[in-house]
Amino acid sequence: MDYDDAYANAAYIPGAEDYPPRWERDAAAFRASSRSEAGISYGAGRREAFDLFLPSGDAKGLLVFVHGGYWLKFHRHHWSHLAAGAVACGWAVAIPSYDLAPTARIATITRQIAAAVTAAAGCVAGPIVLTGHSAGGQLVARMACEGVLPDDVAARVTRVVPISPVTDLREIMKTSMNADLRLDAAEAAAESPHLHQPRGGLEVTVWVGAKERPVFLDQARWLADAWGVDLLIAGGRHHFDVIEALEDKDSLMMRCLLG
Repeated sequence: MDYDDAYANAAYIPGAEDYPPRWERDAAAFRASSRSEAGISYGAGRREAFDLFLPSGDAKGLLVFVHGGYWLKFHRHHWSHLAAGAVACGWAVAIPSYDLAPTARIATITRQIAAAVTAAAGCVAGPIVLTGHSAGGQLVARMACEGVLPDDVAARVTRVVPISPVTDLREIMKTSMNADLRLDAAEAAAESPHLHQPRGGLEVTVWVGAKERPVFLDQARWLADAWGVDLLIAGGRHHFDVIEALEDKDSLMMRCLLG
């Protein structure tokens, strides 16, 4: 198998180059019109911060969205618009940035996201729901594993929805990306959610687009099978547009996340 080709999403999505600038435009427009607190620090680094989007009244709870980009790309400011559906449902939404490879290893990013979830939990009362896309799906799945979040924060997490997650990082070691990710066998195993078990009492649904690359369908299935949880395959969706359902308060994805 050519692993670089297998994990190349953009090469198989028509108009892929148009998505990042569209995300930035939509995110900026949402920030301009929303009730929010920007750049809340959860650590000492410049990228260790999250934006918190708030509903008009008291929040029913907190949703945290963790972005993807193979741990190599993007910033929280690309994704603000994905808070729209949950905010319209009366939930607060935190969207963190984190350090990127090669500056940070994936194990470090996992610790940063745990710190971000913990800091955001201190800002909003009530239940916590976690979701993330691609590399962000791996990161929120890691949050579901024992010993990653502090016990008091973990006890508030009710649902986790990894979207198109990378769940076996041993595959990523075989791509040229690993020159920057610097995964070794021990770290790849430690950071692969499907090699661990989730905490008890969590509702987990693994989500993936039907038109994604075959390896992403495999990665989603591996996690669902290992954890004994539901796998939802979204018809007609590819790796870049599968997340658009987060903008729609009436979407099946939002119902899955918020009940």
